[in-house]
Amino acid sequence: MTAIARIAEIVEPEARALGYDLVRVVLYGKSEVGDEERTLQVMAERPDTGQLLIDDCAALSHRISDRLDALEDAGEVLIEGAYRLEVSSPGIDRPLTRPKDFAAWIGHEARIELRELLDKRKRFRGDLTGFDADTNTISIEEDAVVYTVPFDLVDNAKLILTDKLIVASRPIDMTGADTIVEEQED
Repeated sequence: MTAIARIAEIVEPEARALGYDLVRVVLYGKSEVGDEERTLQVMAERPDTGQLLIDDCAALSHRISDRLDALEDAGEVLIEGAYRLEVSSPGIDRPLTRPKDFAAWIGHEARIELRELLDKRKRFRGDLTGFDADTNTISIEEDAVVYTVPFDLVDNAKLILTDKLIVASRPIDMTGADTIVEEQED
């Protein structure tokens, strides 16, 4: 099991305990010998809204930090050296990481990058036209041609920010946002 797979295995129950769905876990940056500090990025969402509020991010961040610290104290070091933990919502132009993501966003524009060539190419950009759960394949239409892409070949995928996507996205929950008070000049 790779380190990132092990980290995801640890993070997922922490997210679920708070009622969130885990969307993605990624480790960015160079190794301990590099100059750049690494970032452990965790994206999660509330199943009912697709969002994660600031308080949600803080709560999940604390749970993850406490769990990783406890494992490190017990001798299981998952990330060597310094790193930054970043917990966030997937956002409007969200990554598509699970079969249910592709199914939920049919009709919207996406970019899909594959691990290996399919029809002599690795990149597709177009409208998602379907997801077949039986064959675990994604249909994406690009330039009036529909391609069938096996989910297992997907390396990276995300929605493209369009007006249609903005309209289709749930309203952003502003709970906890500061009120802006405008002062009038005399």
